[in-house]
Amino acid sequence: MMLIGRFGSPFVRRVGVTLKHYGLKFEHNNISTATDRPGVVKFNPLGRVPALVTDDGDTIVDSAAIIDYLDEVAGSSKSLTPAKGKERRKVNLAVAIAVGACEKAVGTIYEKSKRPAEKVHQPWLDQLDSQAADGLKALEAMNPSPWLAGPNMTQADVTAVCVYDFIKSACGHVAPDGRFPKLEALSKRCNAMPAFGETVPPKA
Repeated sequence: MMLIGRFGSPFVRRVGVTLKHYGLKFEHNNISTATDRPGVVKFNPLGRVPALVTDDGDTIVDSAAIIDYLDEVAGSSKSLTPAKGKERRKVNLAVAIAVGACEKAVGTIYEKSKRPAEKVHQPWLDQLDSQAADGLKALEAMNPSPWLAGPNMTQADVTAVCVYDFIKSACGHVAPDGRFPKLEALSKRCNAMPAFGETVPPKA
């Protein structure tokens, strides 16, 4: 398999962590939409990452679709997402909140970096920041001690940590030290694991 995209993207990173946790071998095509959009478009016409080329030569795009495929490959006994029932819904809820918070943080980054300074709309920027923070607050309230959705690590934890680490790095004002102590502790614990530690993006 080949994973396309840099681990600086939390969406790419959550796929990378999942691949490593499942012990699946893959090649990492470390390209960015910012510096090699044509290269990304070869795998995804939308020019977005991540994309995954399977061993069969098929290409899957979008991190949710990729992880769904990896869960199938890993099998139910190893899958980080429960197959059914309340447990599955609880994991998917946490994942959805984490992904939503991340999308708002990305919106903040784009508003600041892509729009001319005189055209930045501060009320919109404030709303994006508030929504990202509210997402992290909701994850914090799920009481990850030690895990977000039950007695074992799930995709909820993988996605929450990738998102929290990204927001803390790229939008530090949204997640200053001490604001989300349970997520901080979860991040520290997970990043000590090889699957997480080996996907930590290099600092800019």
